[in-house]
Amino acid sequence: MKNYKMILQYEGTRYQGWQRQESTDNTIQGKLESVLTKLCGSRTEVHGAGRTDAGVHAYGQAAHFHMDTDLSPEEIMRYLNTYLPEDIAVIDMEQAPERFHSRLHARGKMYRYRVLNSETPHIFDRRYVWQEPREIDVEAMKRAAAELKGTHDFKSFTSAKRGRKSTVRTIEDLRIERVGEEIRFTYRGDGFLYHMARILTGTLLEVGLGDRRADSMPELLAAKDRAQAGFLAPAKGLALMEVYY
Repeated sequence: MKNYKMILQYEGTRYQGWQRQESTDNTIQGKLESVLTKLCGSRTEVHGAGRTDAGVHAYGQAAHFHMDTDLSPEEIMRYLNTYLPEDIAVIDMEQAPERFHSRLHARGKMYRYRVLNSETPHIFDRRYVWQEPREIDVEAMKRAAAELKGTHDFKSFTSAKRGRKSTVRTIEDLRIERVGEEIRFTYRGDGFLYHMARILTGTLLEVGLGDRRADSMPELLAAKDRAQAGFLAPAKGLALMEVYY
């Protein structure tokens, strides 16, 4: 069996997230596995670098699968792009080392969240941005973001129920910039907890809207309590940009 690594793009608007589900076939993983199974004639399981939520997009999701075939990576990629829905595409594929695992070997990820800071909707971007018409203090958010960089216990910033897994993560870079009427939050780190990027965004936006102090991040981290953090920003503004190996 050969191991193949692929890089994917998808618009997550109409999907129930990445992960295959018994209750629906409308997932990214499910669509990929269905096409690959038809190609090789036997069930093929696809493993992604991360499980994006329903409605979240990807510009650079990574995944791998094993297949017994004489087809080249280019031929497999061409087949996938022929039969996948038009809102999912494979943009790169290669044969990987036998033991390569897209999730276990990932060293980090980069996410971006886009906020449209305008009273006027942008019709052609409506699926990829969350609109907030009120005035937002970007400099206050930057001061708060500086306190979130580095290695911390981000238990306050996850919707995951209590478990044995560590909630310590490292945010290597957290940039907030205004581009025209958009405010973009870019997160790069060694890993992200369930809903972490969206809760970080919601919390920082509360700072920008004047509902939370910029200097309150250390006490929020220390609280280790989801109820103390900000709102969960809507999924449609978030995209997985890149997975690092």
